[in-house]
Amino acid sequence: MRTAIVDIGTNSTRLLVAERLPEGFAAVKRGLIATRLGEGIGQQSYLLEMAMERTFAALLNFRQIIAEANVSRIVVAATSAVRDAANRDKFLDEVWKRLGWEVRILTGEQEAYASYLGAVRGIGDTVSNPVVVDVGGGSTEFIWQTVNELNCISLRLGAVRMTENKTPMDEIKKMMMPLAGQINDTNLVGVGGTITALAAIAQQMDVYDPARVHGYFLSEHDVVSILNKLDSVNLEERKQIPGLQPERADIINAGVRIILAIIQILGHSGVTVSETDILYGLLHQDCQEQEKYFLNIKKDF
Repeated sequence: MRTAIVDIGTNSTRLLVAERLPEGFAAVKRGLIATRLGEGIGQQSYLLEMAMERTFAALLNFRQIIAEANVSRIVVAATSAVRDAANRDKFLDEVWKRLGWEVRILTGEQEAYASYLGAVRGIGDTVSNPVVVDVGGGSTEFIWQTVNELNCISLRLGAVRMTENKTPMDEIKKMMMPLAGQINDTNLVGVGGTITALAAIAQQMDVYDPARVHGYFLSEHDVVSILNKLDSVNLEERKQIPGLQPERADIINAGVRIILAIIQILGHSGVTVSETDILYGLLHQDCQEQEKYFLNIKKDF
């Protein structure tokens, strides 16, 4: 069975088509379009018309890919930009009207859990006591396991939001201070476009290679060096840096500052990068829900 997962994020809209195999999941198709749905998120609480139109166009593109991929199920989720928008109902209604898709708006905690599930299933036992950090365009989630519960914290702290607000490093750290001392004896695992871009930049990738990104360890020194390089060049020069998608060049500096602040505030030496993120987490969750559904049907008979 093939399942399509669509993630409508603040900076990009992404697609994962995966097939379930006895040993797990295999990616059949991937897609990423920088739609910047959260454009203007720092100044107002409405989704802009042009940003919504870019996103609708991306979704229509993905619908064609899905139609050709022999998909059995489609799961569509939206995160920070839609979650925080005063006109989110208009956006959701338009998605239904144009595509026939019902969009699930994830709370910060649901987003955090899906990211955690995707990351820890993908990293496996290679990282002990992980705290998963998902740096998005509009928010950042922290997720870690204690003895009896899974802890989730979502902060309105993202690469797009911090770029538009021109938030300085000391203010970013101030927003994270409540986390200091809460997460002890853990190791950082990072997911999201900013952290994977950092791993690609560190390895000077002309062509993005998920296998080299997944499991890569970024030290604090690496992050500081990359941030210094990014700060020393203009936007057009940043677009030429190997490993960095040109459409992310205008927000990457803020994203890297968030990651550096996390490393320093939590007192870690660096972060392990995971290529499996919220898309895979939603995939695992949907699989679990389907298994429960079919078990209930069997009970009825």
